[in-house]
Amino acid sequence: MGQLLLTDFTVVKIMASAVAVGLVGFFILNRIGYARRHVREGTIGSNVVGGLIFGLGFGLLGYCPGTVAGAVGQGALDALIGGFVGILIGVGIFARIYPSLNRTLLTYGRIKKETVHELLGLPEWLVVLAGCLGIVVFLYLLEVTGF
Repeated sequence: MGQLLLTDFTVVKIMASAVAVGLVGFFILNRIGYARRHVREGTIGSNVVGGLIFGLGFGLLGYCPGTVAGAVGQGALDALIGGFVGILIGVGIFARIYPSLNRTLLTYGRIKKETVHELLGLPEWLVVLAGCLGIVVFLYLLEVTGF
C-alpha cells in the first residue's frame, strides 16, 4: 500500500533493478546465441485496456496478480476473497466480452513489430547502456531524496 500512497518506493526500486539486470542479461545472452527475441505486434487499444484492468484491480485491492497468490498462501482473506475470487470473476467477464472487444477496441492503433533500438535507429548496445545508466541515476535520486 505504501507504493500506491507514494510513501514507500521499495517495489519501484526492486522492479527498476530487475529491468537493469534483465537489459544487460538478455543483451549478453542474445549476443552469444542463448536467447532469441520474439517481438510481436501490439495495439494501443490492448495496452490501454490491459493497463486499466490491471491498474483498477491493483489500486482497489493493493495486490498485483502475482502477489495475490503469495498473500493467499499467507492466509490473507482480503487476497482470497477480493483478489483470487476477483481474478476469477474478472477473467470470466473478460472472456465473455473478448470477441466484441477484439473486433473494436483491442485492435485500435496497431504498433508494428519493432524494438526500442530499431525505433530510435540506434545500436542496441547504446540503448542498453543508456537504459541502465538512466535506471542507476533514477535509483540514486530515489535514495538521496529519502524514498
